[in-house]
Amino acid sequence: MTDDTRTGTVRAVLHDMRAVDGAVYAAVAATPTPTLDTAFRRLSAAADHSKISFTIAAALALVPGRPRRAALAGAGAIAVASASANLLGKRLVHRARPDREAARVVVGRHVPMPASASFPSGHTASAVAFATAVGSVLPPAALPLAVLAWTVGYSRVHTGVHYPGDVAAGALLGVASAGVSLAVTGSWWAARGK
Repeated sequence: MTDDTRTGTVRAVLHDMRAVDGAVYAAVAATPTPTLDTAFRRLSAAADHSKISFTIAAALALVPGRPRRAALAGAGAIAVASASANLLGKRLVHRARPDREAARVVVGRHVPMPASASFPSGHTASAVAFATAVGSVLPPAALPLAVLAWTVGYSRVHTGVHYPGDVAAGALLGVASAGVSLAVTGSWWAARGK
């Protein structure tokens, strides 16, 4: 296979992936869900600046031992994910936000459209990072936090501010960010002999 053939194949695959991404976005936009619209809009707004995760971290930090370690790992994971998504990912990729009006996303779903690039989803990256880090240190919290993180990710598509591919990329970034935070905080706790 020549370099030109490989390049053509990669471009064709990326084109197809963008087509699927747009089709899933359009399908979500076209599906009437009046009962869920308000809930997803509120959840999406509540996840701004990781408010939900930081509230949970603050509650966990009040309990000595594993919960406090989980809170530290989770907060560290948010920091890594947020910096990676906003300072690197969005600046490198420059993907435009979806056109909610063209997709006819119901106005009742709308949250303010961010001015930043669409790829990756920072909300998803931070929520998944927090859930993964906290769940690794405090296993009973893993499932509820994972459900919350994935629901936050979906809410970004439901409200029309992200494509599904942005959310998937954010989730991958979140898992990687949790790994970094767990390594750093684990070393820190070990050095303190705890």
